[in-house]
Amino acid sequence: MKILVVAPSWIGDTVLSQPLLTLLKQQHPTARIEVLAPVWSAPLLARMAEVDATITSPFAHGEFSFWARRALGRRIRENSALAEFSHAYVLPNAWKSALVPFFAGIPHRIGYHGEARYGLLTERHRLDTSLHPQLAQRYAALIGPLPDTLPRPVLQSSPAQQGAVRRTLGLPEQSAPVIFCPGAEYGPAKRWPTWHFATLARRIVSPDTPVWLLGSGKDVTIGEQIVQASGGAAINLCGQTSLDQAIDLIATARAVVTNDSGLMHVAAALGRPLVALYGSSSPTYTPPLSPVAQIVRQNLPCSPCFKRECPLGHLDCLNGLKPDNVIKYLPS
Repeated sequence: MKILVVAPSWIGDTVLSQPLLTLLKQQHPTARIEVLAPVWSAPLLARMAEVDATITSPFAHGEFSFWARRALGRRIRENSALAEFSHAYVLPNAWKSALVPFFAGIPHRIGYHGEARYGLLTERHRLDTSLHPQLAQRYAALIGPLPDTLPRPVLQSSPAQQGAVRRTLGLPEQSAPVIFCPGAEYGPAKRWPTWHFATLARRIVSPDTPVWLLGSGKDVTIGEQIVQASGGAAINLCGQTSLDQAIDLIATARAVVTNDSGLMHVAAALGRPLVALYGSSSPTYTPPLSPVAQIVRQNLPCSPCFKRECPLGHLDCLNGLKPDNVIKYLPS
C-alpha cells in the first residue's frame, strides 16, 4: 500500500501534519508513505520516522501553474507503475492543491471541501471548527475519529548531527544555549519587539549559557538589531544555517524563546523547554504540541486578530509582554 500526503506550504503547518502521518502509520504499519512538499520543507520530513520519501513540489507560495501540476501528476503516475498510490490526503484547502493527486490518477483522494473541490476529491470532509479547533486535529481527522490523545510531533536529531553542525559553524560544542527565534514569516504582528529580546538576552547570558539567534535570511536585520541593542549579549546566526542545521542546534538548547513561527513548532517537536510568544495569532489554533511549552500572551480584547500588521497601529499584544513575563519560565 502506498499513500501520498500533500503537505502544507508553511514549515509550522508541516510539523503539525505529523500526527496525521503517525496515525496513518499506526493504521497501516506496512504502508509506504510519501509526502509531496515544497523543497524548503524537505529537511523536516527527512526527520520524521513515518515518512518514507519526499516528492519535491516546485511551486512557490500561491503559484497556480495548472499545466505544471498536471505534468507532475502524470510523472507520479508513470513512476508508480509497479506500486501505485491507493490513497492521497490533501491537507491544504486550495483548489490547486488537489490537482496533482487527481492527475496522478490516485483512486482515493481525501481532503476538506475547501475551495469547492468537486471531482478533484473523492472524499470531501466538512470542517467542524468547534469539534476540531486545532489545525493538527483537523489534519488528523481526515483519516477518521481522533484518539483521546493526539500523537505529538517528534523530529529526529542525533548527537553526531548536533556536533557536526556546531563544528561547521565554529560554535562551542559543550555549551547549552538559550535560543531566540525572533522572526515570523507571516508578518510583524507576530514578532516580539527586538528591544524585549535584547533586554532578555542581557539578563540571562553567561559563559555557560550563550544566547543564539536563529532564523532565515529575512531575519538577519532583526538579529543584528538585537545584537546591537543587547550590547553583544547575543550571537546572530540568522541566515547562516540551513533548516537541517537549525533543527540540530535547537535540539541542544537549554531553552527556546520564540514567536509563533515555524521554528516554534520545530522546538516543540524536539522536546525542548519552550516559551511561545503569541500576539496576533491564537494558541487555540496552532499551539506548540509539547508538554514542556509555556504559552505567554496578554489576552487583549483586540487579539487574536490574525493580521500580518497591527490594524490599530500599537501592537500592544506584544509590546506589553515584558521580559519579566518570559524569564520566569526559563530554566535557571
